[in-house]
Amino acid sequence: MFGQRIIALLVIIAAIGIGYFVYNTELGDSDYAFKLGLDLNGGSHLVYQADVSEVAIGDVASSMDALRNVIERRINLFGVSEPLVQTESAGLVAGKAIAQKLIVELPGVADVDKAIEMIGKTPLLEFKLVREDPPAAGTTTPTLTLTPTGLTGRLLKRAALEFDQNLNEPQVLLTFTSEGKDLFAKITKENVGKVLGIFLDGQPLSLPVVREEIRDGSAVISGNFTPAEAKILVRDLNYGALPVPIKLLSTQKIGASLGADAVKAGIKAGEISFLVIALFLILWYRLPGLIAVIALAIYIALNLALFKLIPVTLTAAGITGFILSIGMAVDANILIFERLKEELRRLSRQEPAGRANSRSELALGGKTLANAIHEGFARAWTSIRDSNLSSIITAVILFWFASTSVIKGFALVFGIGVITSMLTAITVSRTLLFALGVKGENKITRFLFSCGIR
Repeated sequence: MFGQRIIALLVIIAAIGIGYFVYNTELGDSDYAFKLGLDLNGGSHLVYQADVSEVAIGDVASSMDALRNVIERRINLFGVSEPLVQTESAGLVAGKAIAQKLIVELPGVADVDKAIEMIGKTPLLEFKLVREDPPAAGTTTPTLTLTPTGLTGRLLKRAALEFDQNLNEPQVLLTFTSEGKDLFAKITKENVGKVLGIFLDGQPLSLPVVREEIRDGSAVISGNFTPAEAKILVRDLNYGALPVPIKLLSTQKIGASLGADAVKAGIKAGEISFLVIALFLILWYRLPGLIAVIALAIYIALNLALFKLIPVTLTAAGITGFILSIGMAVDANILIFERLKEELRRLSRQEPAGRANSRSELALGGKTLANAIHEGFARAWTSIRDSNLSSIITAVILFWFASTSVIKGFALVFGIGVITSMLTAITVSRTLLFALGVKGENKITRFLFSCGIR
């Protein structure tokens, strides 16, 4: 009994710590503050026109899917959680695809111009032979002739940041695809002693002289880079080119005022709901109901902490999933207490009439109250397991096959909530209830454990 009470005390202390973490990280500027979606926090809404005039009809859909994937990768690189990137098609006219649009929603992004620049930028990496011609008559400035080699960023496999071992200066290591490797080897073999310039968007990054044939398919860009500049260059090179050109059609800033009102209304509704549920559980189930309320509070604190640590971007749909999971948590406790009520009724019918128990135990049918509690949890477990398992399967299917981040967010929040509710309903409620150590039968214990039947 002492060990159970120590465990229960540790559970409560841990829950208080988790609750403090949730509260404290909302004060000031914290990395663990809740991340809110576009509908709650405001943000930017961008619409692009995709030019698919050069794409075969049969490849339009796959090209638009590839475009969406590239844009999502770019957005995630600058820290936008749960962006909404989707394509929209108006169909075909005269055998040609028209009005292929890309819609991008960026929650919490205030600097729209920066987002537009990063989304639309397509870095062009080129290797060109550089020849210095003698100055023309009357001038003293030599002219440069740039000869394309056909080696571009299209043949780049990856770019990585590294530091020179001697000078400790940042440099960018380029690794080419198999096709690029063969072409690079051919270029360097045929142009030993010449300058092979590396250009990004037409601007020279490095002008190295070819010393020998390079067969390993790698090249190094070095220069007066700072670590931050080299990191940005690596990021830009790894973006990859867009499958089709895009043109920005419209932008819209969505203010956070409506989202703030929705958040306040949601918090108020949640508080009222919790109080009503707590009142019902305590009035109807009495002491077990009070334990259920404590377990429910622990469940809410644990869930909110998980949302911060994963992190989960909370949207209106996600909050709906969270509220549904709270219902699952309450339902699990009700199942447990109804089984406990049935067990107490069954044992009450076996109690010898007109005799007081000299040991002052609730020795109904040879069983104590602790046995009845144990039986109630054991009988409720299978129902809780099956109902929650079906909900988890539903959440997994929704998350796996969802085409939009809104549905994925709902499924993720709902799934986390259901799993957490199983933990709190079975483990926390059971631990706290057994830690009470109630064994004796008297008017008080009968009232506290009558669970609405008296």
